[in-house]
Amino acid sequence: MLSGRRLDLLNPSPLDIEIEDIAHGLARVARWNGQTKGDHAFSVAQHSVIVEAICALLVPNMCVEDKLAALLHDAPEYVIGDMISPFKSILGDSYKDIETRLEHAIHMRFGLPAAISKKLKKNIKKADLICAYFESIHLAGFDESEAKRLFVQPPKGMIVDVTPLEVPQAQALFLERFNALLSELDAEIAKRSK
Repeated sequence: MLSGRRLDLLNPSPLDIEIEDIAHGLARVARWNGQTKGDHAFSVAQHSVIVEAICALLVPNMCVEDKLAALLHDAPEYVIGDMISPFKSILGDSYKDIETRLEHAIHMRFGLPAAISKKLKKNIKKADLICAYFESIHLAGFDESEAKRLFVQPPKGMIVDVTPLEVPQAQALFLERFNALLSELDAEIAKRSK
């Protein structure tokens, strides 16, 4: 990693994970394998920030730990890239095993449970598919009927801006949101300990 950390993919240690490496990598990983409209790729970093925001709208009382997990939902992709779902299916359990190991190490690094609850996973997946709905129509050339069939139609009135940012902006946006959530989490922990 650019931080100088060496990450063992088969046995990732939380101690070898840095948020700057994650933000750097995710800002450079293109959603839809870069097959999108516009001058810039739509990055996984930008997608992650939007998914966390959608989660917070879908679950208004979501705790800060769950928001952080939502922001980090695609964090393993900073190392392994973003693969389209049909290709992930072909790769099968080997890919999923590596992704899960990385996810657990990332969660532990930032004070989250290694494995998140099924309910939270379901909420994040719904937000992810709502974001994909907007991405598919506005960036990937899908028509609305196809997007409705393949993804999750957003709640009435929800509008999501998926205008792709340049790499430095996407990286800064991701880090800014991470740091805001971490500050909120620190404040909550301090409040609980009183």
